Amino acid sequence: MAVDDRLDQVIDDALTALKTRQQKDGHLVFDLEADATIPAEYIFLNHFLDEREPELERKLARYIRSIQQDGGGWPLYHGGAPDISASVKAYFALKLTGDDPDAPHMKKARALIKNLGGAEKTNVFTRYALALFGEVPWRAVPVMPVELMLMPRWFPANMWRFSYWSRTVIAPLLILAALKPRAINPTDTHIRELFIIPPELIRDWQQNPTGRWTGKAFLQLDKILQKLEPHFPAKTRRKAIERALGFFTERLNAEDGLGAIFPAMANSVMAMEALGYPKDHEALVTAKKSIRLLVTDGEGESFVQPCLSPIWDTSLSLHALLESGEAPAGETVKAAGDWLTSKQILDVKGDWALKAPDLRPGGWAFQYNNDHYPDVDDTAVVAMALHRTQDPNYKEAIDRAEEWIIGMQSSNGGWGAFDIDNDDHYLNHIPFADHGALLDPPTEDVSARCLSFLGQLGHDQNHEAVARGVAYLKKLQEDDGCWYGRWGTNYIYGTWSVLAALNAVGEDMTAPYVRKAVEWLKARQNPDGGWGESGDSYYNDKKRDPAPSTPSQTSWALLGLMAAGETEDACVARGIGWLLDHPRTKDGRWEEPWYNAVGFPRVFYLRYHGYSHYFPIWALSRYRVLSRSNDKSVQWGM
Repeated sequence: MAVDDRLDQVIDDALTALKTRQQKDGHLVFDLEADATIPAEYIFLNHFLDEREPELERKLARYIRSIQQDGGGWPLYHGGAPDISASVKAYFALKLTGDDPDAPHMKKARALIKNLGGAEKTNVFTRYALALFGEVPWRAVPVMPVELMLMPRWFPANMWRFSYWSRTVIAPLLILAALKPRAINPTDTHIRELFIIPPELIRDWQQNPTGRWTGKAFLQLDKILQKLEPHFPAKTRRKAIERALGFFTERLNAEDGLGAIFPAMANSVMAMEALGYPKDHEALVTAKKSIRLLVTDGEGESFVQPCLSPIWDTSLSLHALLESGEAPAGETVKAAGDWLTSKQILDVKGDWALKAPDLRPGGWAFQYNNDHYPDVDDTAVVAMALHRTQDPNYKEAIDRAEEWIIGMQSSNGGWGAFDIDNDDHYLNHIPFADHGALLDPPTEDVSARCLSFLGQLGHDQNHEAVARGVAYLKKLQEDDGCWYGRWGTNYIYGTWSVLAALNAVGEDMTAPYVRKAVEWLKARQNPDGGWGESGDSYYNDKKRDPAPSTPSQTSWALLGLMAAGETEDACVARGIGWLLDHPRTKDGRWEEPWYNAVGFPRVFYLRYHGYSHYFPIWALSRYRVLSRSNDKSVQWGM
């Protein structure tokens, strides 16, 4: 079969499969998978509450066992190194569900954990979970006094200086740390065998997350607070607990849950239980239901999603549909566009408004509903998709999105995902922040998406926001020409995002710094014709290591090269050939076990199951359009 015929056939087959996923109301959604920690924490929650679900827990245990590595540990992403914290959580969860510690897989896990330093070497969030079960003393976690809720905005450490995800996770966690409840643990399961040193004998639990002098200073402060905290005034503590409770109950978000993310939702349930909420309290019942809605049932096994991704999946699918030639006025596109428009947040001024009180709402969230926390990345992608339809009914929604995105630009010219100038980097030196993701500063990929949207609307570098954004991106280009990817893995994602944005805002795509990025992408192509990048790339000593080709990353590289005018280059043809030849699953997706995104680099990785469906359709369709046209320029922001 000729290449053109194969191209048409593959696009048509994948497109047909994609369209079958569309729900009656117009939206599309795929699974979002993390690592073993999320299903493990679901099991922890059930045993904390003594509200076990034996059949579901058996399915979750099967899933956890299925992703155990041959060496006995659990990685943070497919093919990654075993992670001590994920492995301890997975082992504990399996033991809670009844796995025999002397079973071969448990012996291997135990040996691996001890080889990595024992359970005492786990991260802060794991130690909080262990403290709730009495496996470690409360001094094993850094002091995060609930009185933090009372601190004014000018204070160097207060809730409003943290990112959205940190605020929603921390507010109920502060209550737990203050009340120090004990898990019911109905099976009386413990994991002392995972410690090299008995936990009660360990005195120095906290680590300096950055190794810098500021981290050392915060360690000393933590030691002082460890001694002082038991003597904090009871009246002040009660007031602080009430403030924390008020913060998170205002944002409980009905059946979508606090922050619409699993850790915050689980903490909110445990905090309400610790405060003595009756089991039939509406807020508690609803919060528990929101967690249950994250469970994805499979054949014989289940996993728990960290959150749901319908707006992101629908908007990216809509781009792929339009790129493939789906009629803008057709039923498929119209239904998706109308559903997205209905999800725009127009009436709620969320936490972002603290720094922009006069800015009108106009963004979209990532999940079905999360009104306090829209993000500019989703907003830009949704609005660009709506704009591509040229449907006049969407003009007001697009105008509101434009206004909101411009108003959300940070002072350095970039955009963070959820907040403006959320960049008090000294807070990443506190012992609690060993995950390195307490903040939401501007990033290259998110900033590029905002510029892509503004460029698609017709704004060029004569527009102040665009000029500042381009300057920000130029400043952050890596020495070898690429750009970092905060929310997608990694430099391939970042470089595609920036090249698309530069093209959209009218940058000279023959400029030396642009060509440097193009040459970097070409040099990263694998011998098989595809592109790949591992989660290891977030470590400086591994950032350029080779990795197997993946459909998602190959698609991003191709989209980036085509945005830079490289459609007729041989490397693009080879990449297209790789996509055409790569195996696909029964449901129409390209096979992709690799994790293609991140929640927190080096700590929490994500596998978007939809990426291996709509991104290849998008890349192949764009190639089809450009290769068959006299005009080789990309007309859209992405």
